[in-house]
Amino acid sequence: MTRELEDAPAPAQPGDAAHPDETAPAGGVGRGRLLICIAALMWSTSGFFSKATVFAAWPEEQRGPLLVFWRALFASLVLLPMARRPRWSPRLIPMVVLFAVMNLTFLTAMTRVEATMAIWLQYTAPMWVFLVGVCWFREPVHPRDGSMLVTGMLGVGVICYFGLGDSRAEHILLGLLSGICFAGVVISLRQLRDFESAFLVALNHIATAALFAPYALSQGLWPVGSQWIFLVGFGMFQIGLPYVIFARGLRSVTGHESSFLALLEPLLVPVWVYLAWGDAPTLATGLGGSLILAGLALRYGPTASNR
Repeated sequence: MTRELEDAPAPAQPGDAAHPDETAPAGGVGRGRLLICIAALMWSTSGFFSKATVFAAWPEEQRGPLLVFWRALFASLVLLPMARRPRWSPRLIPMVVLFAVMNLTFLTAMTRVEATMAIWLQYTAPMWVFLVGVCWFREPVHPRDGSMLVTGMLGVGVICYFGLGDSRAEHILLGLLSGICFAGVVISLRQLRDFESAFLVALNHIATAALFAPYALSQGLWPVGSQWIFLVGFGMFQIGLPYVIFARGLRSVTGHESSFLALLEPLLVPVWVYLAWGDAPTLATGLGGSLILAGLALRYGPTASNR
């Protein structure tokens, strides 16, 4: 999935007129959507790994940064051999910083609030991706994108309103900040689509591991036993490979549409958490999830022109 970038479309620049993405044929758009859905499916296993009882011995205050470091380290190990055409640009700096902060805020929030709630907070991102992508980078807009945004964010809002009543304000803010950073990562990957996907994702994880290494290695908390297996799966399967797949999909799919499709991740997270750890989804999750599914049906239903 990391070869042949020569045909990648050039990034849109601020001020360009909005127009249909004629650089991506219909088949390319369909393939891009499929890749993003696959990435969302793999991302949705985050609760399975982060809530695993094998990490209960790690203090709650330290667990988030420790998981960030080890996940990024193992993701780097699988991605480095795939990155065959590295090249430098100052445009890479915002992406790397946003990715590192996103990881810290998200995994810290996930260890402080219910796993599914942390992910729903992160998925306020489509709103920011839509506003920045359309208003600043003039990404093309489908007539039904607006209804998808409103319905999707309404669903996220319902779930968060009823699911975060007992959560502390600072933990909620961590989740919201992770959503803003995730939006920045999506926009960055879209604008850097002329770079090799594996290189971009490997760089993000290497930088994240390097930033958190001093803290993680100074805590004296080393993985033991089955923790190694979970951390390898967390880094390689849940975050490393999915981001390469997602970046490839972003070559032919706009940032805001990709963030809509990525809402499949939080829809699936409660399923895996319930099957693995018996944490049943709430009624609010079912209601909000239904609104998101309705939005996806409106956007991609048979009456919609999905060109």
